[in-house]
Amino acid sequence: MIIPFTDLNSDTLDNLIEQFVLREGTEYGREDISLSEKVIQVKQQLKSGEALIVYSELHESVNIVPASHLRNTP
Repeated sequence: MIIPFTDLNSDTLDNLIEQFVLREGTEYGREDISLSEKVIQVKQQLKSGEALIVYSELHESVNIVPASHLRNTP
């Protein structure tokens, strides 16, 4: 189930994004990017529709995924 990011209060959204960024440990190239900058980038992706917040009833968990991942699933 997709959860609109606007349905979450700002603290909850920030915490969710921070946990996502820390869990992903994505490599950002040659220059280090701060946690706060990564949070801003993910928030922008949520606002633009590039990323979505998804709740899994099966796993009882929430995750942030690229929107393209949901479009490509049967």
